[in-house]
Amino acid sequence: MPQAWEIENFLDVHNSQLYIDGISAVELARENGTPLFVFSEKRIRHNIRRLQSAQDAIGCPLKVCYAAKALSTMAILKAVKNAGCDVEVNSGGELWKALKIGFHGSQIIFNGTSKETWEIENAVNAEIYAIQVDSLYELSLIEGIAKRLGKKANVSLRLVPEIETDTHSGLQTALLTSKFGMMPDEAFAAFRNYRDSPHLDMCGIHLHVGSQNPDPGVYSKALSVLFDGMLRIFSETGIKLKHINLGGGFPINYLRDESRYLRTPPRIAEKLRTLVSSETERRRLPPEALKSLESQAAHQRMLSADFEPLDAIGDAWTHIRHRAAEANSEYLLANLTILLEPGRSIISDTGICLTSVRNSKIRPLSEINRELTRKLEQTPQPPSPPGLSFGVSVISRSFVRGDITGEHWLLTDAGFNILLSMETYKWFYDLISAERPDETHDFPYKVAGPLCDGGDVYFDVEGQNRLPPYRMLPDNVKPGEILALLNCGAYSLAQASQYNGRFLPAVVLIQENGKTELIRKRDVFEDLTANDRY
Repeated sequence: MPQAWEIENFLDVHNSQLYIDGISAVELARENGTPLFVFSEKRIRHNIRRLQSAQDAIGCPLKVCYAAKALSTMAILKAVKNAGCDVEVNSGGELWKALKIGFHGSQIIFNGTSKETWEIENAVNAEIYAIQVDSLYELSLIEGIAKRLGKKANVSLRLVPEIETDTHSGLQTALLTSKFGMMPDEAFAAFRNYRDSPHLDMCGIHLHVGSQNPDPGVYSKALSVLFDGMLRIFSETGIKLKHINLGGGFPINYLRDESRYLRTPPRIAEKLRTLVSSETERRRLPPEALKSLESQAAHQRMLSADFEPLDAIGDAWTHIRHRAAEANSEYLLANLTILLEPGRSIISDTGICLTSVRNSKIRPLSEINRELTRKLEQTPQPPSPPGLSFGVSVISRSFVRGDITGEHWLLTDAGFNILLSMETYKWFYDLISAERPDETHDFPYKVAGPLCDGGDVYFDVEGQNRLPPYRMLPDNVKPGEILALLNCGAYSLAQASQYNGRFLPAVVLIQENGKTELIRKRDVFEDLTANDRY
């Protein structure tokens, strides 16, 4: 029976090993060393086609622009371009990389809050599809630069729509409290004031709803805001927009196997579900315990979000068509182009990080788990809510197995220097044994990375239930065993650093034809000081 994390023709088990696109992950690790990132070109193409299929649900052209910030390694950008996808950049560096790999100006859009003069100059000279304008000041700056260069800049104004979503707080980009964009009234005034500028083509409007949104309805809200903006701009200025940009990524299901995210005993897990869902039980809980449970549930909903982009965009477009018909403004939708800016949903599940266990040790079982074990042994039923005052949050983050008398620690060579989101956002990347993926993963380990930092761990060290208390792997994992972190292609290698003087990892791309290519070499000592002067 396939494992929950398996993806047909991509992640499979063969010969009792993890295979990626038909190639042994263990052999890749042994040939290239660890930590090692492995990406699948075939999966990148699959994910892009999935997004482009939303074209079938709307009555206008769709332009999918890969968010390069998710990962801009040159070979990955090339794979994205070869798959027929456009690109969204967030800096002059990403713009330079996109142009160098072969993207044409018409395939590039440029976001960002703090663009420098040279970045704007390069964007204008490259005649990119649109510079996403973050403020009135930036708009005046772009006009001045375009005038000096004797060119006309394509611009799209970024709005703050005040749309709250159920994603991580750090991914909320559509609120007044976020740093992005301009107030709608400012933008509409700008269309009036600059409509006759010979150096600006006011061709679109843009908003961004963040990524990993669990509710597909957010795209209908966002498209409604954009439609209202189109309507107002046309009525006040006569400008018919060429495009609207529905920025933000679609979710990836990081919890395909939820059983390894929360490993509370079944009786306790059922009690917790009852507590969260029952208003009577909720009132009996201490406020801090209830807050912990709700936070845990919301984080899990976000990580397990999963819906088809075609359905979300299709529903949003149907809603807009009805509104346009009611307002007798269907003409605004004619020849309109819709832009999307997905990054995570294109690259996240295409990347696997292979890491080796370098050290192991056993510590006494914590006092919390000893106390919980005692309570479970003394009662055949879950404790009543008053009995949970010793900590509902404790129970929800504790794993108990009677035959385990100590905490088993595994220390790997992959830390948050290459998996930063696991520390900053407490992001969950499923962890399996690449050497024994078909064995039962039911032994709890405290897994941590190599950095000289107490937060460099793969489990819940903060006590907020946003990561599991243990990581479940086969029994008797020893130093030397290869483990695999799944779904970590986005915002991992892109944010990697040489913290602690550690080498940035090698990266292998499995090409569509099944051949492997080393697309980034592992650092050597000289790379640690390449830009130093001493």
